[in-house]
Amino acid sequence: MTAPTPLVRPFTVSIPDSEIDDLKQRLAGTRWPDPETVGDWSQGVRLENARSLVGYWQDGYDWRRFESELNRFPQFLTEIDGLDVHFIHVRSPHPHAMPLILTHGWPGSIVEFLKLIGPLTDPVSFGGDAADAFDVVVPSLPGFGFSQKPTEAGWTVERIANAWVELMKRLGYTRWAAQGGDWGAVVTTALGALQPEGLLGIHLNTHYAFPARIPDTLSPEQRHAVESLALYTGDLGGSNHLQGTKPETIGFALADSPAGQAAWIYEKFQSKTDNHGLAEDALGTDDMLDAISLYWFTNSAASSARIYWENRSRTFAGPKLTLPVAVTVFPRDIPRLPRSWIEDTYSNLIHYGEADKGGHFAALEQPEILVGEIRTGLRALRS
Repeated sequence: MTAPTPLVRPFTVSIPDSEIDDLKQRLAGTRWPDPETVGDWSQGVRLENARSLVGYWQDGYDWRRFESELNRFPQFLTEIDGLDVHFIHVRSPHPHAMPLILTHGWPGSIVEFLKLIGPLTDPVSFGGDAADAFDVVVPSLPGFGFSQKPTEAGWTVERIANAWVELMKRLGYTRWAAQGGDWGAVVTTALGALQPEGLLGIHLNTHYAFPARIPDTLSPEQRHAVESLALYTGDLGGSNHLQGTKPETIGFALADSPAGQAAWIYEKFQSKTDNHGLAEDALGTDDMLDAISLYWFTNSAASSARIYWENRSRTFAGPKLTLPVAVTVFPRDIPRLPRSWIEDTYSNLIHYGEADKGGHFAALEQPEILVGEIRTGLRALRS
C-alpha cells in the first residue's frame, strides 16, 4: 500500500445521502422528449430504452454498493502541476512486480479498470503466473471523477502525460509501463512519444496509427479502417464534435439533468460496444450506471468534455513511436486499424494480438481478455 506523505493523502469516496436523495427526486421529475420517428438508434437513444435505464437508476440501482466496492481499493490524492489528482494504487503481493499505470478515456473512468486490478496484481489467485504480476496505478484524468477540475486552459494530453511521469516518480517507481484505450491511449501514446526515463514500454487497445496521408490504393483491411473512421467522425461523432467545440454548453445541458447525463453516456456505450442489441448486453446495467453515476455525483460533464476541446486538433494519425509497443485489436472497435498501418507506426512492436470479441471499451467489455493481452504483451519488458 502507498504510505501517506504530505504529498500523497488517503482518499475515501463518501457521497452524502442528500445528494443521492436529490438524484432520485430529479429522476422522478424527468421531463421526457417525444419518441424518435425511426425504428432504430439512428436518431440517438430510444425513448423506451432511456425510460428503462432511468427507471432502474431511480428504483433499483444501489450507489452504496458501488461506493463500498470502490473503497475496498486504496485511493489517494496528490497535487501535481497545481491540480489534485485522484488515483487508486494497489501493490502486488509478489516480488518483482512491474509497475503499470492504466489510463481511462471518455466516457470512461476508474470504473472500467476495477475488474482488472485483482488479476493484474495477484495473478496466482486468478489462475495466472506470479511472474506476470503488476503493481497497478489507476489515476482519474484531470476533470474526471474525483480528480480536481482545471480552472484554466492548457491541460493537453502532453501535460497529462507529464503529470503521470511525476506521479510514478512520486510513488517511487523507476521502471514502469503504461496502458490505455480511447483518450487513455492518447495519453499513453503521448507518454510513448515523450519517452521519459523509466518508461519501459506501452500497451494500447486503441491505436492512433492512420497514415498522415491516406494512400490512393487500399487493401480491404485498409479500406475498412477508412470506412470505420468515417463512421466514427460522421454518424457516431455527434458527442465528440459537441464536446470538442462547446464543452461548456454540454455542461449546462447535463449538469441539471441526470436523465440527460445518462442518455449522453448511454448512446456512446450503445454505439461502440460489441453488443447483441443493447449496450447492457456488453456491459451490464449496473456497470453502466456505475460509470454514469460517477459522472453525475462529481458534476463532471463539462470538465470531462474539455479533453476534446483541449485536443481538438488531434487526428488518428498519431506519432511514430520507437519504444516497445504492444497492441491488441478488438473486432468491434471503431475505428479498427489494419496490422500494416500499426506496424508502420510502431516500429518496435513487441506484441500484436487480435481478440475474438469486444469493442471500443475493452476494459469494461472483456476484462479477462484484456488482462491476458496486457500480461502477454508486456512480458518481454521484464527480461
